[in-house]
Amino acid sequence: MRASFRLGRIAGVPVGVNWSVLVIFALIAWGLAANQFPRSYPDRSPVAYTLAGLAAAVVFFVGLLAHEVSHAIVAKRNGLEVGGITLWLFGGVAELRGEPRDPGAELRISGIGPLVSLLLGAFFGVIAALLALAGQGGLLLGVMAWLAGINVLLAIFNVLPAAPLDGGRLLRAAVWKATGDRTRASVVAARAGWVLGALLIGLGLWQFLSGVGFGGLWLALIGWFLIGAAGMEERQARTGSALRGIRVGEVMTPQPQTASAEMTVADFVDHYLFAYRHSALPLTEDGRPTGLVTLDRVRGVPADRRASTTLAEVACRADQLVLAQPGEELNDLLPRLSECADGRALVVTEGRLVGIVSPSDISRAVQRGSLRTNQPTTAAPR
Repeated sequence: MRASFRLGRIAGVPVGVNWSVLVIFALIAWGLAANQFPRSYPDRSPVAYTLAGLAAAVVFFVGLLAHEVSHAIVAKRNGLEVGGITLWLFGGVAELRGEPRDPGAELRISGIGPLVSLLLGAFFGVIAALLALAGQGGLLLGVMAWLAGINVLLAIFNVLPAAPLDGGRLLRAAVWKATGDRTRASVVAARAGWVLGALLIGLGLWQFLSGVGFGGLWLALIGWFLIGAAGMEERQARTGSALRGIRVGEVMTPQPQTASAEMTVADFVDHYLFAYRHSALPLTEDGRPTGLVTLDRVRGVPADRRASTTLAEVACRADQLVLAQPGEELNDLLPRLSECADGRALVVTEGRLVGIVSPSDISRAVQRGSLRTNQPTTAAPR
């Protein structure tokens, strides 16, 4: 999930917000200001309801951010890199690069988020209780009570044993610890996520058709998201298993054809595109990569502008390039390929280009790895 705009850094981790956050933010603020608070605390002004709803929504997202930041901090302490944190429609996601080294690290990284949400729920609950004891029964009490309830609910939902929820990670850690097989553990957690998603879809549709309200559709939407994410996690787990032990240098295309950033798109089309039949071409200067241009990027340039447009203007920029070393594990490279929309990595040695890894290279590696994994073992003759 890509961020639409950045908020800054927390604990050294970039934090961003996707535009879809505005949807859920508006729904929460509107639901509280127009329905829940007026029913519970009548005779207040519309301005008071609006301010209370907005304040509750803002604090809720701050708590959600604290949940994800806790994941990131613990992940970094356990040796993982964190690409960033993004808040979006279904909550938040911390982009972890690589895999935990053992079930214990998985447990710590996954468990801290729900724990933070639970502690936030307890904190707001204590404040609500103190306000009630002091006889303060106004909107402030309502905001504190709602924040307590929503954070506890968030913690409970997140520990459900189904991927991609934190509980799915906890389930994976448990199965991994019991079996010693990380791939099997990932598949178990992913299939549990599929089951939970299907149950939520069924429950949501039943609520909607029973006339309970549009909340049922929201449940169904969450279930649909869980099924999609769980399926993706299972595919990633099987891909990771097939690629385990394979190095970047084993799958890269060595010494790829390159071009200059100053070349025009017209020259590229006339002299490179059809001559070499490459769908991607690194741009280099003195043997060092400075960009990457692909067929899709070239197609986006109108024909009448190709003669005046250089490859540098349409290429994936140097700061967007995904760079790898020949001896790097291919599994460690895969999470980084999404950093540049072109889905390719340039392989360098001492800063100089020595190869390129494309999606087709990875697909062939997966096929070879799958054949290797599924190959029956033969007992040695005695």
